[in-house]
This record gives sequence, structure tokens and C-alpha cells, in this order.
Amino acid sequence: QVQLVESGGGLVQPGGSLRLSCAASGFTLDYYAIGWFRQAPGKEREGVSCISSSDGSTYYADSVKGRFTISRDNAKNTVYLQMNSLKPEDTAVYYCSADVYQPMCVMTISAYEYWGQGTQVTVSS
Repeated sequence: QVQLVESGGGLVQPGGSLRLSCAASGFTLDYYAIGWFRQAPGKEREGVSCISSSDGSTYYADSVKGRFTISRDNAKNTVYLQMNSLKPEDTAVYYCSADVYQPMCVMTISAYEYWGQGTQVTVSS
């Protein structure tokens, strides 16, 4: 059974850091493009970052560029999202997702077939 499980969310003060993890079971993560999306209350889900399986290339939304870093640990079948210099506007539920058809990642929600349950990130003083 294909499953993605996010962890690492929590409450952090502005300027703080969190590292989100996306652990896969039932399939090998490094074969697929992996994306991180987030959804804040009352807002649409938006793309944050993704990493391609073909060449490991990465993409970041402008709002997180320079602050967030996506990486993968193939031995652990896990993808990470390191989030630094967090801002209150980063508050959202963060989801990881897998695109099993395209090796190059795109920040299009409809491209991703598998989704985790999400992990809450709250940035507040």
C-alpha cells in the first residue's frame, strides 16, 4: 500500500526553524518527483517546493526561496523540507506528495497522485 507520512510540524516563533519529514512506504521515493504544498486557513493549497527524481533538481516558490531547502535521503526513503527564518505567513498545513508519472517535478497540484495527511506548522510569538 502506497503511503506518505509527514512529521515535524509544530509551533515555532518567528525567525525559528523546523524540519519536516515525508516518509514513504509501499514505494521507493527516489523514483518519483516529490512536492511539498501548503494550505493556510481560508486559502487555496499552494506549491512550496519540489525535487525531481531524474536529476535531483529543485524548485522553490518565491515566497520561500532562500529560506527553505528540500532534500532527499534515499537510504531512509524520506524527503525533507528544512524551513528557516520562519514567518507568521508560513503558518499552514504542509503536505508532501508524489508524482509517479513524471521524473521532473512541477508545482501543479493535479500532477501529484499520492498525498500525505499533512502536518501543521504554526509560526507565532
